[in-house]
Amino acid sequence: MPIRHANALLDVPVYPAGRSAPLADRIGRLLSSTGDVIFVQAEAILALEAVATSIARPGVTAVNIVTSPYGAYFGAWLRRAGATVHELVAEPGQPAGMQALRARMDALPAVDVVAAVHAEAANGVLNPLADIAALAKARNALLVIDAVASIGAHPLDVDALGIDIAVIGAQKGLAGPAGVSAVAMSQRAWTHVAATPDFAPSSLSLAEIRRTWLDRGRGALPGMPAPLEFWALEAAIDRVEAEGIDNVIARHQRAAMAARAGLRALGVEPWIADDRAASALVTSAPVPDGIDAQALIDGAARYGVALGAGFGNTEGRLVRLDHTGAKAAFDSVLAAVIGYGAALVTLGMAVDIGPAAKAVATAWVAPRAGD
Repeated sequence: MPIRHANALLDVPVYPAGRSAPLADRIGRLLSSTGDVIFVQAEAILALEAVATSIARPGVTAVNIVTSPYGAYFGAWLRRAGATVHELVAEPGQPAGMQALRARMDALPAVDVVAAVHAEAANGVLNPLADIAALAKARNALLVIDAVASIGAHPLDVDALGIDIAVIGAQKGLAGPAGVSAVAMSQRAWTHVAATPDFAPSSLSLAEIRRTWLDRGRGALPGMPAPLEFWALEAAIDRVEAEGIDNVIARHQRAAMAARAGLRALGVEPWIADDRAASALVTSAPVPDGIDAQALIDGAARYGVALGAGFGNTEGRLVRLDHTGAKAAFDSVLAAVIGYGAALVTLGMAVDIGPAAKAVATAWVAPRAGD
């Protein structure tokens, strides 16, 4: 129901304790996970830090795949807790190379943890999750996946892939609230957590969440849950289930292909050239030589289009066309491509916007495999 007045955000009724467990189960079904799903009552960056802090200890060897600043953060948290971390750092705005990852893991006598981001909203990267999972399984390593952005935009079968820990947020592909996140945990993950020194009370202790919620029968959530966030999360899951998770994913996939087709029709190759290595959340487009990134962003803004800036090692080098959540829609993709092209024209580049608009429309209505 649309909010018609700001007061609708105030005096929100308490989220009933009895709804928390069914909500967790619904999230588990979206993830195809039969493990435990727990809530972290904060934005997903805290959930990721809690996971790293709860699994790392001296003697643990981790291979951490870094394809954005978020991967770098995760490695720093693992080190802080005492783990030995070997990082595979990808080229700026590019996915992890499997040959390099295999070589890195083969050089180590043992690997206890493998960690990676699935799909990046920061730069449009899609990491080869099935290949990463296979390498982790071959080394009997705990597999930790940041699926905060990818859930709802890419297929994610936690059980089939053997993912031990998957962290999600609702604010990206699920188009939900940002103030609460969830973690899917396998029994093997809990065994690993149980072997880590407990540092509760702490917001970063998964062991404490288990004791105070799972072990008590999943009744009242511990602490002071924010009712607005939980009602919003439930509403987001309602909407996803009504559309169907497969349809939500297909809409994101269609948006990505249309955006990439539009860029190519402009004469611009997407930052990630391989369609299979590009996420369905955002499409990254290069900032051409001789053009200032902020000028490009400001130019698009004059046409009512918000382009995202590069982040971390891609700052100033690319801009992001956002087609995440509700923006995974034809009008949003068309506007983003045209806005990017129009900004280039105003900055002196010769691009033809007409064919780009046609390419977006053609790609949007093109049948997909399986249709």
